[in-house]
Amino acid sequence: MSQKSALELVNLTKRYGDTIAVDAIDQRIPDGTYTCLLGPSGCGKSSTLRMLAGHETASSGDIIHAGNNITNLPPARRGTAMMFQNYALFPHLSVVDNVAFSLKMKGVDKQARRKNARELLELVDMAPYGERLPAQLSGGQQQRVALARALITEPSILLLDEPLSALDPFLRIRMRTELKRLQRELGISFIHVTHSQDEALALADHIIVMNGGRIEQDGPPQDVFDAPRTEFVARFIGGHNIVGRDEAKLAVRADRIALTAGQADPTAMPATVKAIEYLGTTVTVAVDTVEAGELNVSLGDTVYFANPVEIGQSVFLTWKPEHAHALAA
Repeated sequence: MSQKSALELVNLTKRYGDTIAVDAIDQRIPDGTYTCLLGPSGCGKSSTLRMLAGHETASSGDIIHAGNNITNLPPARRGTAMMFQNYALFPHLSVVDNVAFSLKMKGVDKQARRKNARELLELVDMAPYGERLPAQLSGGQQQRVALARALITEPSILLLDEPLSALDPFLRIRMRTELKRLQRELGISFIHVTHSQDEALALADHIIVMNGGRIEQDGPPQDVFDAPRTEFVARFIGGHNIVGRDEAKLAVRADRIALTAGQADPTAMPATVKAIEYLGTTVTVAVDTVEAGELNVSLGDTVYFANPVEIGQSVFLTWKPEHAHALAA
């Protein structure tokens, strides 16, 4: 069954002088999904998000939302809401008045807007903090307030610009769970910009990998991770080795490579152990090969410690043909 598009980008382009930040991208984003725009700094993901929000003007192309062309509409008339990276809370307003602020601008009376704000604070587990000032909150609490403030306008699309980057690792993982829960409960589309592969894989139903202002690959996270189409995607998404030269490059997942001390298989690739990194549940063994340069092998801790290896030791690598994915030139 085909999903209707919440959003369609048609030949969308953003130029800053002679620099093309977003290069004529076409993309359909399904309704009610959690989409992550993933890529390194300068790939065009934040410029794309800001064009969707109406905070940047598109140089050319169109943004279609629910069948309407919203390319040149002001932010308040797009049906979107944006949660900024720095949260941008008003320091002199209480938490509840921060959340209610956009309703105040629309002329909603104080009692009604504060009631609505308190309901949203309940949703993000911040109801007891309604009368505090932002300075009296932790970073994670400020983020929840910013989320409630973005949601009070009842957007059909919530835009999130690196929302977890300022949080410590433990809180980041906790907030990932919260964001996913909220998206499912609200049933609206979330479009989330990140440079973190782990974040995108953990959160998204739909990943869009960007590089140099263009879309390199998009699809469900499992498809993108299991079968990267280009060398850039394979390297950026992580967990893959690039084997081969020039036109005939293959991506092989590090956890799909078997490592042995003896050459039982005549097709096995000889290698020398260069480094060993214990990561708890897994052990990463970096090896040097004549055929493919440096490769990483990821082994379960039980498998590794049953037959451990040493730095400098000669080993042999094998993988199944179906675990090697051809990459586009």
